[in-house]
Formats: sequence, C-alpha cells, structure tokens
Amino acid sequence: MSLSVIGFLTILVIVALLISGKVTPIVAMVIPPIIGAFIAGFTFSELGTFFDDGIATVISVAVMFIFAIIFFGIMQDVGLFDPIISKMVAWSRGNVILVSIATVLIATIAQLDGSGASTFLITIPALLPLYKRLKMNPYLLLLLVGGSAAIMNMLPWAGPLGRTASVLGMDVTELWQPLIPIQVIGMVLMLVLAVLLGMREQRRIIKKYGSLELAATIDMTADDAINDEQDTAEDANSLARPKLLWINAILAITIIALLMSGIIPAGLAFMIGVAIALPINYPNTKDQMDRIRAHAPSALTMASIILAAGLFLGILNGTGMLNAIATDAVNILPASVAPYLHIIIGILGVPFDLLLSTDAYYFGLFPVAEQIAATYGVPSLSTAYAMIIGNIVGTFVSPLAPAVWLALGLSGLEMGKHLRYSLFWLWGLALVLLFIAVLMGLIQV
Repeated sequence: MSLSVIGFLTILVIVALLISGKVTPIVAMVIPPIIGAFIAGFTFSELGTFFDDGIATVISVAVMFIFAIIFFGIMQDVGLFDPIISKMVAWSRGNVILVSIATVLIATIAQLDGSGASTFLITIPALLPLYKRLKMNPYLLLLLVGGSAAIMNMLPWAGPLGRTASVLGMDVTELWQPLIPIQVIGMVLMLVLAVLLGMREQRRIIKKYGSLELAATIDMTADDAINDEQDTAEDANSLARPKLLWINAILAITIIALLMSGIIPAGLAFMIGVAIALPINYPNTKDQMDRIRAHAPSALTMASIILAAGLFLGILNGTGMLNAIATDAVNILPASVAPYLHIIIGILGVPFDLLLSTDAYYFGLFPVAEQIAATYGVPSLSTAYAMIIGNIVGTFVSPLAPAVWLALGLSGLEMGKHLRYSLFWLWGLALVLLFIAVLMGLIQV
C-alpha cells in the first residue's frame, strides 16, 4: 500500500472520528496515525523520533495556551471587563441601533480570553432581557456576538491560530501579526453590519408594532429588575477586585503590547502576566492555587490537544505521508485548479465549518492543502491565511462548535433558525475579508 493511500486513509479516519464526536481529539489524533505508521512499515524507535520531532514543533504553542487561558481567566475573575460591559449596556438601553453596536463591542471585549463559551455566558444573560424588552430579534444577538467573537478568535491564544502555527511549526505571534489589520477591518465591518441590521430591525419593529416607542419603551420596573440582576451577580462575585481595576487594566495592556511587539515569546509574556496577576489580586497562597485549579481544565485541555496534534503531524511529516499525498494529488487535480486550491478552500471556508470541526479543518484539511499548494509555489503562509480568514468568521454558526449549543441553550433559540438568519451575513463577511487580504498581498493568488 502506497504512503499516500495510507496517509489519506489516516487523515480520513481522524476527520471522521472528530466529526462523529464519539472520541476526544486526543484519541483521534494519537491512535490512527500510530496504526498508519505501523502499516507503512515503521518501527517503534522511528515512532519515537517522529514523536520528538512533532512535539518540538508545537511545545511553544502549548505553553502559550496554558498560561494565556489562566491569565485571561484571572482577568475575568477579578472583574476587569465588568464595568465596561455594564456601561455599554446602560449606554445603549432603549435604542435599537445602539444596542446592536454595543453588542458587537461587548462581545469583542468578552472574547479577549479566547473562549467562545465564556463570551456567550457574559453577553447573552446581560443582553437577552434587553433584546426581549425592545422586541428585537434574539437571533440578531447571536449573529452579532458570534461574528464579533469569531473575528476576535484570530488572537494567538485562541484555537485556530494555535492549531495553524503548530502545523507550520512557527511562532504563533509571528503568524498573528500580519492578521492584525484584517482583525481591525473585520471589527469595523462588524460595526457597520450592526448599524445596517439595527436599522433593518428598527424598521421591522415599527412595521410590526406601529411605533418604535411602543416597542422600545422600558419602564422603571424592568430597568430595576435588570440592575438588580447585575448587582446580585456583582455581589456574588467574591473574586472581583474593583479597587485593583486600573492595576489589572495596565497589566493586561502591557502583556498584550508585549505580545504584539514580539520582543519575547508569547508563552513567556503570559507566564509573566500570571506570575504578577496572582499575588497582586490574591495575596493568599491558597487563593492563588484555587485560581490556577479553576482554569487548569480549560488550559490543559487545549494544550493536550495541541500536543496530540504534534504527534499526528510528526508522524505524517516524518513518514513522508504528507509529501506523498501532495505529490499524488497534484497528478490528479486539473492543472488549472491546483494553484488556486487555497483560494477555493478559503471561499468555501464557512460551509466547511458546518461539515468539519475546528480540529478536522486545521489538522486534517490544512496540512494536505498546504502541501499541494506548495508544489505550485504558493507560500505556506498564503494557504494558512486563506484558510483562516475564509473559515474563522463562521466559527460560531457551526453546529460542530460546542459554544454555539451553549448560546442556544442560554437564549432558548434553535440551531436551524440561527443558521438561516446568520449564515448569509457571516459567509459574506468572510468573503469580503478574504478579498481584502488578497488586495493587501497577505494572500498570494
């Protein structure tokens, strides 16, 4: 059996397991490649070499994830973002367009920790009562939060860039820096979309209720109820450190600035951030350990997946399976199509989100596409950026994203209606950003 056939079947099995959800990504990315290597005739000692080589390419990404998740988890615990979110809710109250804009801004801030689940946990309980009182479509809330969080998901401590960097064997900060303009443009476009959809929503409300005032009036009782809920939540948060707000803000800004500058590795920046944040906010050693324990599950889950991917990639590269797949695929693909494979996949990135999990897309599809495109002289980074930009905007419209089901559960909405409402706008946004990236030269055609 040829290496390309074994490699293709290995990737197919991994993708199928990841899509099925019957096993964790760790199981999917460890067992099949090991079996594939043995079928191809490689020995235990060679497998150990592949493991060492693969882990060496992803270890810095894994370390960065561990400390980034703990750092931003602590920032959430101390209530760094709470005042901003509360002010935005108060500022936007009663105006449909301002509510839409505030939704984008709140989701952007909430997604700074790179966790879609925490973003939905913060935004939906805070904003859903407001949307209901104003008679706004709650699916607009999901669209604006999901789109904003997805654009912010280009941050280096979020999942997609970490996965891509581990495949390319490069520093995740270097991968992220050229994407910063795309992120900025993406957020501006999200604000424009919020205004346009807010205006459309305003017209719908007037048409349905005859008067915007009738639908948008919020009486004092409703205001008090919302404020009481927020006050209760703040009182219950014994971890909050309101008196240290500015110190934590300066610390967070400093760490992000260090990250953007590239002066030190991302993992070291977050390690320093955690080491400073813990004693400042929680002088007691027990409290410090409690904060680490609280965020360790999320941190170690992501890091363990990255390390498992290191083995998977180490085997596929070390055995020559990826090169064999790329060589054979080039012979099969029409000569007119193959050089533009990265663009084609980028254009179909959002629909791919409905079929492939994040792990399957970046660990299964991306390595093969990158190898094929490389044989036609397409730089690996061009393929990476095309696939990231084309796919990432649709992250929180995919039924394969657990955070989406959390959002639907919190809001009491349906997946089918969410898809019908959001898919068109988010796919359109992805295509616009992809086109802009080509114009900027970030993606070579």
